[in-house]
Amino acid sequence: MLVRGLWGSTHPGPTLVVTVLAVALGVAAGVDAGRLALLGVAVFAGQVSVGISNDAIDAARDRAVGRADKPIATGEISERAAWTAAFIALGLALALSVPLGAGMLAAHAVALASAWAYNAGLKATPFSLVPFVVSFGLFPSFATLSAPGGTLAPVWVSIAGAALGAAVHLTNVLPDLEDDARTGIRGLPHRLGARVSTVLAALGILVGATAVLVGPVIAGAAPVIPVVAWAFFAAVAVVAVAAVVLALTRSPHRVLFRLTMLAALLLAVQLVVTG
Repeated sequence: MLVRGLWGSTHPGPTLVVTVLAVALGVAAGVDAGRLALLGVAVFAGQVSVGISNDAIDAARDRAVGRADKPIATGEISERAAWTAAFIALGLALALSVPLGAGMLAAHAVALASAWAYNAGLKATPFSLVPFVVSFGLFPSFATLSAPGGTLAPVWVSIAGAALGAAVHLTNVLPDLEDDARTGIRGLPHRLGARVSTVLAALGILVGATAVLVGPVIAGAAPVIPVVAWAFFAAVAVVAVAAVVLALTRSPHRVLFRLTMLAALLLAVQLVVTG
């Protein structure tokens, strides 16, 4: 019961998607199998710490609005157990980053500090978008810093990550706007409203897709845009359009966030396929 409750508090879907993205980017960056495994587990542990700490901080608010899907709020697991697990996962994430190099450790630490800062209070301010831009902007560098002779990811990849991070935030909170308002949470999406947030998220997805499409050519890493890159760009564009259509025709729904995560996976696959 404890393990099930803790797992339910990690935000399992996003945690697994981000872990898969990290591994996919590691493959694209040429990270060897041993370091790739360390990278995947380190990122997984970091996401576990972020998810559980978020639910631990929000436990009182979740109880106030009757969130039956939150194990901490329902009492399935105690807040003490949740905080213990969150800090253990955080320590593990940083410890596993050490063998991957000082650059990876520093980038991972900054990204996790940014995510925890969001959980701790930035989510209720007009600056709620900033931690997502920072953390997702750094995210592609986890792979390149873990590779031999680690360096920061190319600027165009970081732009794609930051744009997707913005889209993730703008869509993730949409189904909870009313509950958040009742408990005093007024981040940027709450102030913009559901439809404006969705349109901006779609633009973010398209900015990310465009960066991945033309970045290698502008940087001189590829002579022309390959057909496969155009195909993935088209697929991501369809996802963005679908998100806007849903926002204009239906009330905010979790499917918008799932579409955003699908776009992220498509971009990661494009990076792997195109090298």
